[in-house]
Amino acid sequence: MASVRIREAEEGDCGNILRLIRELAEYEKLSDQVKISEEALRADGFGENPFFHCLVAELLPAPGEPQGQGIGSKIIKKVAEVALDKGCSQFRLAVLDWNKRAMDLYKDLGARDLTEAEGWHSFRFEGEAMRELAGK
Repeated sequence: MASVRIREAEEGDCGNILRLIRELAEYEKLSDQVKISEEALRADGFGENPFFHCLVAELLPAPGEPQGQGIGSKIIKKVAEVALDKGCSQFRLAVLDWNKRAMDLYKDLGARDLTEAEGWHSFRFEGEAMRELAGK
């Protein structure tokens, strides 16, 4: 069984974070939607006013073992710990409708499916829509 170490991301992790974003997008069949660069990750995550908080899960030894090792649960528990330490009252996860395994995990850990419970849908503004809204 793989062991996992979860730590705060560092600026030097940006290259690997971008690689993982691209791998996840490929898995989700959404590669065409990855628009961020390594430089933008640095600016957004490690600049003067970071836009996001990032954790890194290091798998030892290298990934490749079958799923079901409890690594996802460990990561989500760490996110909950960090969120509470930072004074957050909640955190949200996004999952594609076909990823039943992830949805089941989140529910098993106590998450509420807002689509089922409250009818929430997620929306995104990007590119031209953002520029039009901002008048740019």
